[in-house]
Amino acid sequence: MNLSMGKNDSVSSSEFEENLSILREIYFFSELPLEALKVLAYLGTHENFRAEDYLFHQDDDDGMAFYIISGEARLLREGGDQPAELREFAKGAFLGSLALLGNARRLFSLQARTDMTCLILTREKFTKTMEQFPGMAPCILKALVGSIHSWDQSVLDDVHEGCPTCRQSVGVSLL
Repeated sequence: MNLSMGKNDSVSSSEFEENLSILREIYFFSELPLEALKVLAYLGTHENFRAEDYLFHQDDDDGMAFYIISGEARLLREGGDQPAELREFAKGAFLGSLALLGNARRLFSLQARTDMTCLILTREKFTKTMEQFPGMAPCILKALVGSIHSWDQSVLDDVHEGCPTCRQSVGVSLL
């Protein structure tokens, strides 16, 4: 991870309020009690990236989740001569929630397309917050189940629209 534009190590009151507002809108955190959200808002950091910086690389296990406050990023799958660009993400995207829950190597790389600012949460701080608020676990599980169900529903909708390769992706909610 490149932090070439700098990092703010202290959480100002306005940054805390912004973090809290952001977390309340993210599906992953939407069911959490306000006190737990406040702790996460305090522990989150804003980091700036320059265009072409990597936020993470394929095969990393960095334990971080990213919310894009400003800018754009591209998701890359490395292999062969050139990384394949799979899709783009912009302001409002939340990426990496599963990295907060446990060890998992990244299946992709994420690179800044433009200068960008992200709210970052780490697995270590998230785990400590879950220990402090044990009631978080059912809320997180509920959000994950809902997200998986929504993803499967969108794939089913694509199948009905005649996407033959989508059929191979149906059934994630059966996990």
